[in-house]
Amino acid sequence: MKIRLVSFLATILSLAGIGGATLQPSAANAQVADDSMVSRESVLRDPDIPVMGNPRGDITIVEYFDYRCPYCKKVNPELQKVVRDDGHVRLVFKDWPIFGDVSIYAARLALAAKYQNKYSEAHEALIAVKGTLTEANVQTTLAQAGIDVDVAMRDLATNRNAVDALLARNHAQAIAFGFQGTPAFIIGHFRIPGVLDPETFKQAIADARAAQQRK
Repeated sequence: MKIRLVSFLATILSLAGIGGATLQPSAANAQVADDSMVSRESVLRDPDIPVMGNPRGDITIVEYFDYRCPYCKKVNPELQKVVRDDGHVRLVFKDWPIFGDVSIYAARLALAAKYQNKYSEAHEALIAVKGTLTEANVQTTLAQAGIDVDVAMRDLATNRNAVDALLARNHAQAIAFGFQGTPAFIIGHFRIPGVLDPETFKQAIADARAAQQRK
């Protein structure tokens, strides 16, 4: 399947504003974008988001996701395998909790787990949950993945402003890119909304590398 890659920088430059989005911003993500939020560095290399895959990779994949999104759950193992097989891809997961309060709760606790250096474990555990997420099974799932939930709760209380500012940046970026749901991807310098299969991920990575080499 051939996909059309659209430069995310061109997308930003073409925007007159980001109002009128159909998604309802929460208290955690009700901030609108300024230039710093949607800069190349903020999108690809936000220092507050742990990097997975190869931190020194030549191409970055950013996924905007929600832990309650069934399509995000379906695509995750396929994406992770493509990244492992390639070996030269930086992988950045950006929590975009658009499915209500439980999604926000899960995102906040997963991000709080980074203060234990266990964001990766928290993410993989929560994205793999089958069935409905609740606050109770978010905590149970994290505990089973080796996260100290009591410590995570304390870290969240201490760093609540920083965590919510991060969620606000993610939300502002996703809206600025015109994304209307999860999952949504930035691959290299291109934005791609919707679910991709493994072959399409590989093609998008190859196209992004080719575009990078032409610069």
